[in-house]
Amino acid sequence: MPIIKSAKKSMRQSARRRVFNVKRAISMKKEVKVVKKLKDSGGKEEAQKHLSVAYKAIDKAAKRGIIKKNTASRKKSRLAKLLVK
Repeated sequence: MPIIKSAKKSMRQSARRRVFNVKRAISMKKEVKVVKKLKDSGGKEEAQKHLSVAYKAIDKAAKRGIIKKNTASRKKSRLAKLLVK
C-alpha cells in the first residue's frame, strides 16, 4: 500500500481508469464475437450491419490505448476478410 499522498491518489486514479478500460475491452470482444457468430449462423447481412458497431468498439479501444493501433487495424482487417469469404 502506498504511503505518500500522491501515490495514494495515483492508485485511486488507476483503479478508476481500470474500470473504464475493462468495460471497453469487454464490449470490443463482445461485438467481435457477435459478428463472428452471425456470420457462422448464416446471417451475412446482419453480420455486415454489426460490422460497423464492431469497428467502432475496436477504434475506441485503440483510441484509449487498450489495444495498439496496429492491433486494431489487424482485427478490423480480419473481420472484413471473414465476411468476404
